[in-house]
Amino acid sequence: MNKALHNLLQNNLQDLAAQEGLDPEQITSGIQDGSMVLLGNPAHSECLPTLVGQPARLKVNANIGTSPFLQDPELELAKLRTAEQAGTHTVMDLSTGGDLEAIRKRMLQETSLPLGTVPIYSVAQKYILNQEDPARMSVSELMEEVSRQAEQGVDFMTLHCGVTRRAVALAREGNRRLGVVSRGGSLLARWMEANDAENPLLTEFDTLLSICGDYNVVLSLGDGLRPGAGEDAGDAAQWEEVIVLGQLAGRARTNGVQAMIEGPGHVPLHLIQSQIQGMKSICNNAPLYVLGPLPTDIAAGYDHIAGTVGATLAAYYGADFLCYLTPAEHLTLPNENDVWQGVKASLIAAHSAEISLGRKEALERNQRVTQARSELDWSAIAAECLDPRLVQKRREGFASREECAMCGEFCAVKLFS
Repeated sequence: MNKALHNLLQNNLQDLAAQEGLDPEQITSGIQDGSMVLLGNPAHSECLPTLVGQPARLKVNANIGTSPFLQDPELELAKLRTAEQAGTHTVMDLSTGGDLEAIRKRMLQETSLPLGTVPIYSVAQKYILNQEDPARMSVSELMEEVSRQAEQGVDFMTLHCGVTRRAVALAREGNRRLGVVSRGGSLLARWMEANDAENPLLTEFDTLLSICGDYNVVLSLGDGLRPGAGEDAGDAAQWEEVIVLGQLAGRARTNGVQAMIEGPGHVPLHLIQSQIQGMKSICNNAPLYVLGPLPTDIAAGYDHIAGTVGATLAAYYGADFLCYLTPAEHLTLPNENDVWQGVKASLIAAHSAEISLGRKEALERNQRVTQARSELDWSAIAAECLDPRLVQKRREGFASREECAMCGEFCAVKLFS
């Protein structure tokens, strides 16, 4: 355990235990054996320490950030505030357009939630803006960017260390229908082929450990070869990467650096259990951070709903950290409403899974809603539900009535009372 992590844990252990409903010893042992990570870079002022890894509560992440087509830093800050209000536990800045460093620094100043990034985006952007091939980036540039962001206070970083030359070859030579859908994975695959060299994030992994250990930056070992189509799920390229990530997570743990594993993208429903349990097994139960998974490829515009289906099942089978999907997924940059919808959908998945896992807090909250419904206590229903404002808004026209407007005097609860 690195010094920064040790201090963070000691200063917050009792509060974390109360928040998570766990014994302090469970948290300490979970962090020591790598099944939990504690997010919180001491350089991120007033960052809220956040525990990821079951049996701690399931956590939700919201992705925001600019794109080359849409570069409005103020909109991204509004989305940040929206994500916080909706109940997200962490935020990732995935900006690729505009002044990336200024955007990142502002987000770190504006939020106490742990903030994640993908450092390779900042390096690649410099080349793309000059209409140069990002494969020209140097290894030193990449390491310097990781170090700079750690010093600025970034709490976790997606680093696609498992995109090896062998894995890329398997993706090219196999029967993949949708190649590489990860931006970071694609950039590294391009770099390796252009430079006839192995992934610099892998060859310089010890350097990454040194940087991240100093600032308690959690390595989010990226799934650069995740399946981008349901029929690609479980192919050789995907599992080759997972095997490497499992090995790297072990190296990180040995060196006192925290690591979590990023999970699959598009996975048919009947394969989610085997994918999640397989990844957890190969990676020695490191926290699993999943995007979806999406059990269908046809839901553009509704991917936040499709993602909820996959995420609920994934969490039940062992995923620990749910990255939201929004109605904008696969189509455009999300707006504030998309962010709100995405966070709420992922919170539904988390709560649904926790009910089935028998988590005390989730069960008790559900029971409070049931009691309130039995009493037609609309204030209590709103207070306990996921979105109190929505409950109140939908009741506006009939707020003075005891019954809902669906049933009126046909109210089944009253008829059977």
